[in-house]
Amino acid sequence: MNKKQENNQNPLIQWANHILPYLTPQELSNTSLTCKSLLQISKTITLNRSLDASQSFENNNRIPFHNPLGNIPYAYFLYTQSHLLPSQSPKRQSWGGATCVSSSQGDGDGIFKCDCDCEGCEQEDDASGVDFVLGLEEMEMGIMSECGATCECGLKCRNRLTQRGVSVKLKIVRDLRKGWGLFADQFICQGQFVCEYAGELLTTKEARSRQKIYDELTSTGWFSSALLVVREHLPSGKACLRVNIDATRIGNVARFINHSCDGGNLSTMLVRSTGALLPRLCFFASRDIKEGEELTFSYGEIRLRSKGLRCFCGSSCCFGTLPSEHT
Repeated sequence: MNKKQENNQNPLIQWANHILPYLTPQELSNTSLTCKSLLQISKTITLNRSLDASQSFENNNRIPFHNPLGNIPYAYFLYTQSHLLPSQSPKRQSWGGATCVSSSQGDGDGIFKCDCDCEGCEQEDDASGVDFVLGLEEMEMGIMSECGATCECGLKCRNRLTQRGVSVKLKIVRDLRKGWGLFADQFICQGQFVCEYAGELLTTKEARSRQKIYDELTSTGWFSSALLVVREHLPSGKACLRVNIDATRIGNVARFINHSCDGGNLSTMLVRSTGALLPRLCFFASRDIKEGEELTFSYGEIRLRSKGLRCFCGSSCCFGTLPSEHT
């Protein structure tokens, strides 16, 4: 029996392969000091995590980390494809194991067809390989509707584009001043769906409570929060709905999108699905985006803190500080 066969039959190794992917980076590091076998397994898990931030949730579409600056191979967080309540949030999640199960839902050939009578379902598939994209007039509206869970076509429906997860190639790159940022790893045409902003849905009270904690941690210089407040307005301009999405602990790759004072290359869209109470915040390309270009959008216009966090967007109209307002 060779060494590899011995390891495969070793109860410790078998146990480690199942348990270690659930550990945080600090726990994984501590465990790796125990013995050489656990060290090797820990290295494999770390490598696998750096190769796919989406943790196999995004249609077999790997989204890798790249850090040319140092020895931080990835950013640790729990993954969700859409928003969820804190009570639904997992406490732990397997990430970086030897085998991964994809949550991809589709026909398997990348072609989505449907034959129901819901709005948008009668659109024919084109041969460009690009899913349905929004025109400029539709993007400027800021709100769009999609079929919901009751649609008989399921996720094959042409009018459930944003519910199928990330379909474009992306990568996450470390910057000396901005930290992690999300980049296009392919050409993305204007109007194409990129991703939604996923995370925990909070009450306003809970959002304000968390933001106080985040502000204290941010002041240390070693922490960055991802709490986003979305306000849907009536035609009169008065806010009628507030949605608090916190992707700090659990979210998706949208948590890495940085701010740009010039508005960036992504447009935000509130998407309402039939039967859903709350809208989802989705990102579409506001113009053609080149491969290797960073994806950015505007966090807002209000800057209540004169000494807010510094902005490093590099645009010609940079204000020097990130947007800030009362949570």
